[in-house]
Amino acid sequence: MKRSGRRLAVAATVAAMAMSLAACGGGSSGASADGTVTLHVEAWKGGGAEPANVAEINKAFEKAHPKIKIDFQYTTADPTYTQKLQPELLGGKAGDVIMVDADKMKKWGASGYLADLSGESWASRITPDAKQFAQADGKTLAMPMELIGIGLYANMDLLRKAGITEVPTDWPTFLADLGKVKKAGIDPIALPDKSGWTGSSVFQAAGSSLVYQQNRKWDADFLDGKASFDPDWKASLEQLKTLEDEGYVNWKNQLGVDEWSQGPQDFSAGKSAFWYQGAWQVSNVKKAGFPVSFAPWPGGAAGTKPNGMLFSGTMWAVNSQSQQGDAAREYVKFWSQNQNLSKYLEAEHAESPFISGLTPESTETTAFTAAFKDGRYRILPSDSWYGSAAETTTGSKIQAYLLGKASAAQTLKDIRTAASAK
Repeated sequence: MKRSGRRLAVAATVAAMAMSLAACGGGSSGASADGTVTLHVEAWKGGGAEPANVAEINKAFEKAHPKIKIDFQYTTADPTYTQKLQPELLGGKAGDVIMVDADKMKKWGASGYLADLSGESWASRITPDAKQFAQADGKTLAMPMELIGIGLYANMDLLRKAGITEVPTDWPTFLADLGKVKKAGIDPIALPDKSGWTGSSVFQAAGSSLVYQQNRKWDADFLDGKASFDPDWKASLEQLKTLEDEGYVNWKNQLGVDEWSQGPQDFSAGKSAFWYQGAWQVSNVKKAGFPVSFAPWPGGAAGTKPNGMLFSGTMWAVNSQSQQGDAAREYVKFWSQNQNLSKYLEAEHAESPFISGLTPESTETTAFTAAFKDGRYRILPSDSWYGSAAETTTGSKIQAYLLGKASAAQTLKDIRTAASAK
């Protein structure tokens, strides 16, 4: 008890110091002599291999707001981004506007780092399905920028060589097409899984049809103790093993290939007919020059149409410590407008998170966008049982299953444990 009391006293002192530092910070250094404000914006999109039209939108903002200049700082994605932002937020030195996702929004919102944006005009326009990912404790703490798909890529040139003209939409047809591709001497499918992301994500994508077409409220039921992974998700897990049993993928080899570097390079080089990844890769894959199609994972029963799986991706949040709060809110508002956000959505090949939002269409994503417009979709519950820790654990447990080190029953039990952890 004494040691616990000491820890509490130390924690209180550290918190007081953090608040004192925060009061001195705030990202921006104030307005210049002519009234021009410099707004510091930090993000993991907008630079490197993912420019995402951010520079174009920032330029349009500055043109519309000549007294606000954007100082945009790009940082590579996690873990680098969080490692940079966390101490900046603690010391009151983070940007005025910062990019977040659902997980960061909750953590940084709970620490008081994010401003309440509930009263902004765009907040009431967020679609009901997307709203939960931008809110915490009843407050809107971020502006969702996208709902982005994760699904199946198809090299249409290679499929045509095997006599296939359309991307499969159900599991039996998918297996049959994989067989035709293999018979034609083409590598059927690449599922690189070095970090465990692909196996975990395909498991979720299969369940998006197999589980959620049966029960759209499965997430809520699971959290209320009314639904279970076993047997509800057993068929989704077994699809992964079936791909190897049928000779279409070697999981031992796939677990040695990086999802984020080697995987995209190999598919762009035409090494496989199918591949699994997020829609954010479409722009880069198009540069390879062959016709590509991005579609929902065809995991459902014969004759059914698949559900697309979406992820609540990037969001803008306003630093509660910012000295330029009004300018920061104006920046976020600018991004919420259809004509501006659509430029980002076009680059990301994502869907709009707003009521009456403008979702750009492309020939590459026709199948996925059609599912979204039909209401055939499910959004990953990254704000509840499938948070970042559960996703990581699920990926490692599925890797063990694919290597034959755990049964389906044990794997589903382990996934339930991870999903139930608080």
